Amino acid sequence: MPIEEVCDSVSAEDDAKKGPDVPCLLEERVKEKVSWKEVLRKKVGKKCSCSSARVKALLIDSIPIVKWLPRYQFKDWIIGDAMSGLIVGVLLVPQSIAYSLLAEQDPIYGLYTSFFASIIYALLGTSRHISVGMFGVLCLLVGQVVDRELTLAGYPSDTNQTTFGNVDNSTGPICDRSCYAVTVAATLTFTAGIYQVLMGLLQVGFVSVYLSDSLLSGFATGASLTILTSQIKYFLGLHLPRVQGWGSLIKTWVSLFKNLGHTNLCDLVTSIICLLVLVPTKELNDRFKAKLKAPIPFELFVVIAATLASHFGRFEETYGSDVAGNIPTGFMPPQLPNWSLIPNIAVDAFSIAIVGFAITVSLSEMFAKKHGYMVDPNQEMYAIGFCNIIPSFFRCFTTSAALTKTLVKESTGCQTQLSGLVTALVLLLVLLVIAPAFYSLQKCVLAVIIVVNLRGALRKFGDIPQMWRVNRVDTIIWLITMATSALVNTELGLLVGVLVSAFCVLGRTQSAQVRQLGQAGDRELFEDLASYKGLQSQPGVAVFRYEAPIYYANQALFKKSLYRNVGLDPLKEKARRRKLDKQRNQKQGGEDQKQELDVSTNVDLLQHNSLHTLVIDCSPVLFLDTAGVNALKEVCKDYEGLGVNVLLAQCNTSVIDSLRRGGYYDPKKGTKEIQFHTLSDAVSYAQSLKSQNGDCDTVV
Repeated sequence: MPIEEVCDSVSAEDDAKKGPDVPCLLEERVKEKVSWKEVLRKKVGKKCSCSSARVKALLIDSIPIVKWLPRYQFKDWIIGDAMSGLIVGVLLVPQSIAYSLLAEQDPIYGLYTSFFASIIYALLGTSRHISVGMFGVLCLLVGQVVDRELTLAGYPSDTNQTTFGNVDNSTGPICDRSCYAVTVAATLTFTAGIYQVLMGLLQVGFVSVYLSDSLLSGFATGASLTILTSQIKYFLGLHLPRVQGWGSLIKTWVSLFKNLGHTNLCDLVTSIICLLVLVPTKELNDRFKAKLKAPIPFELFVVIAATLASHFGRFEETYGSDVAGNIPTGFMPPQLPNWSLIPNIAVDAFSIAIVGFAITVSLSEMFAKKHGYMVDPNQEMYAIGFCNIIPSFFRCFTTSAALTKTLVKESTGCQTQLSGLVTALVLLLVLLVIAPAFYSLQKCVLAVIIVVNLRGALRKFGDIPQMWRVNRVDTIIWLITMATSALVNTELGLLVGVLVSAFCVLGRTQSAQVRQLGQAGDRELFEDLASYKGLQSQPGVAVFRYEAPIYYANQALFKKSLYRNVGLDPLKEKARRRKLDKQRNQKQGGEDQKQELDVSTNVDLLQHNSLHTLVIDCSPVLFLDTAGVNALKEVCKDYEGLGVNVLLAQCNTSVIDSLRRGGYYDPKKGTKEIQFHTLSDAVSYAQSLKSQNGDCDTVV
């Protein structure tokens, strides 16, 4: 029967009889019950079916380049892709060498990492614009794990390629410090990639939504402070071991101040000159990026100039400066991870996997939304996972999307991931021909490049006042995550940020208050009396709204807030009435005392008998658990004892199902189910009640 006919028939029946108004009834659809076995069978059948169409669809979904490459618009897109790929490749050369220093690796492995990541993501990624390669935070995490494992394996703190540790390396003969550092980084990268692929198989790409922008920004800023601190020793030319454990940032600064007397003046002067060149030129690139067709690669110019100066000035021999050293050409044969290391680095690999995936998905979704296309978070998980698994056999370390290079790709006309293949060609040329030319490049120059690229994250400190004005909760999450990542421990900062974010969400549900509503004239509009003027309350009927789910954590707060706003606490009222009855029954007073008690009782009854119905607007209540249903039962029962009816209005279907399953509706106890889909229906029903002390009817 149509809804109009149902409502009309109800109205006709209501006019023909005397009694409370009956609200408009909606006929519920009968939900078809499907057993979990049938659901499981269908899902397994869909996933495991084998047909030519299924194989083709699986191939296209798993290797996105197969889908977009045949549709490639060569004339329109090739120039932009070639230009952006070339420019990013040029920028990646000095950055790859620099970030390998942060990850405790030799420069050649940074070039390997960028090369393989560019190719694999071009084949498997769904974003058209992001650039996948080395990310400073991940390099820091990798470097911390590598340094810890080197220490546990018995290697000395300073880099010494001829020193051997007591290491049982199952992948080959006992190797030196550099060899073992590569093994640890590759094994860590392989394990992180396995985590990411497993998460893709389990379809858990949605986990990225739990890492808010404020959390990731605070984590990146805190890690940037740690990165900055770790590079100061190269600025000064000091040979200091990397500090491990909690509070490493403070301990590192203490160590730096203690060893200032051993500063290498050549490295210090070189660092200052490079900073004075790179910082202004980077700012010029940022300021005029709208006018420049491509950013000027000042980093590459500085690297070339510094390498020539170091080579002809013989800085290594004369002043003892640390240099990049021999960078071989070509590729090394693939090597299996060290399986015995996996138990030691499994937890670290998981945090690296989460951070890498979250950064990649957030950037890919941001640029996809900007340019009007869709990305698949689960496929992104596969892509970044294989960007770690496959290169790990070639001694590479962990990668993810990088914001700076992604912005460069977008601004230089990138249209597809074909630009990533062009970038790989530039890196291949360097790997095969040019790499040995960087032998004399000072490590302090690489440290300057790393620090200069932290400008974006460090600028967030200037945004704190604006963040505080916009949203204080997000700012608190940012500050706590940043402080924990920087001052305590980098990995712990991410965990603390997630926990603080979760507690903030819980805190918001627990800080919700009950609001009394008033009606706007004759319209079916009810809003907060404390927020708007001109609203009217109905005599004898109080309408309240609770703007949060009702569950185990806030059910007591819900009742307390409701009783306080109603102005009538049933428990206190019952206790007070029992006390008055006890005093009356004692009959110890005279006639004056008896009259005083009677007057008090009559005033009390007149005061509370004016309220005969309490309507609770449940539209903001998203769900109820068992504790929430029991709380509503208690509210109904408590007010029933005082002759006040409790009506629930505008409940969604989930709440209705929870009330039914929780036994809220019990005709034997007088709680019959009457569904009110508007507050006006509930108020009309309440006003039409004949008895103020009638049954406790319930409205949804």
